[in-house]
Amino acid sequence: MGSPISSILVEIYLQYLEVMYVKHCLGNKEITYYKRYVDDILIIFDQNKTSEDTIHIIMNNTDEHLEFKISREDNKTINYLDFSINRNANNVYLNIYRKPTYIDITIHFTSNHTIIN
Repeated sequence: MGSPISSILVEIYLQYLEVMYVKHCLGNKEITYYKRYVDDILIIFDQNKTSEDTIHIIMNNTDEHLEFKISREDNKTINYLDFSINRNANNVYLNIYRKPTYIDITIHFTSNHTIIN
C-alpha cells in the first residue's frame, strides 16, 4: 500500500490466482461466468454442480493473507459496481445502482477549480 507499484503487483497476483483456481472451475462448468474489476468479483455458477459456500471456501483457502467476502442475492437482486442486477426465470435486467451515501452533485464549470488541458 502506498507504493506506485502496489496496484501492478496485486493485479499480477490476482491474475495468477485466477489461472490457478478459477480457470479449472470455468473449464468444468461449475462457474459459468466470472468477471473481476479491481477487487470486485461477480460469479455466476451452476447450482447443480457447486454452491456459493463451496466457492467461498475455495477462494478463502487460496492464500492465508486474502479474505474474500460474499454478497448474496436479495429478492433475486445483487449490486455489482454501479449496477443492480435483477433476474427472473427468463431474463436478467440491469439498472443503475447508487449507494445510500450517493449525492447527485457535480462541480459546475464556472467553479474555482483549475481547468486542465
